[in-house]
Amino acid sequence: MSDIQVTTPQDAFEMLLAGNQRFVAGTPVHPNQDAARRAETAPAQNPFAVIFGCSDSRLAAEIIFDRGLGDLFVVRTAGHVAGSEVLGSIEYGASVLGAPLVVVLGHDACGAVAATRSAVEDGTAVGGYVRDVIERVTPSVLAARAAGHTEDADFISAHIRLTVDLLLERSRVLADEAEAGRMAVVGLSYRLADGTARVVTARGLDSVLAAASS
Repeated sequence: MSDIQVTTPQDAFEMLLAGNQRFVAGTPVHPNQDAARRAETAPAQNPFAVIFGCSDSRLAAEIIFDRGLGDLFVVRTAGHVAGSEVLGSIEYGASVLGAPLVVVLGHDACGAVAATRSAVEDGTAVGGYVRDVIERVTPSVLAARAAGHTEDADFISAHIRLTVDLLLERSRVLADEAEAGRMAVVGLSYRLADGTARVVTARGLDSVLAAASS
């Protein structure tokens, strides 16, 4: 499968969702996964999107978006929590490798969000470095509670939105790329049962968000 050259955030977004639609329909084409692509990408990579997602084993980006070698620059942490090394990795994909799209990929039944809700609501203690994950997700849980939300989906969406905001607030590099129109940041929520990736928020692709919400 030969793809057209991706040059804009919208091109990248449309290509990503087209792959997800193939995955959902059960008609993946597994592009860029052959020996020729392996040889082509050996000297350098040119991904069209940075995927910052949860480490959940059911959330493999290249599979759910039906992509191959060199297509996606993937960064994953439990609950897609972002420290300095994560921000640096995302900046590398966007500014050094030139990917025009950054995606925050959350999902339903997220263990990190569920554990944080338990810690906040029931005082459930968490030990080790998992506590750091809980602390980073806590602002999202508190924001959802303050807005009166009770459903899991609303907590997941709140965490995705706040993560998108955090990337643009903490990273001057990403904010400048987005402001210049060279990059967009999109928050997607993945449904484990049916495989769909739904738009939660978009910065730099407002028309796409409006279309997805209609």
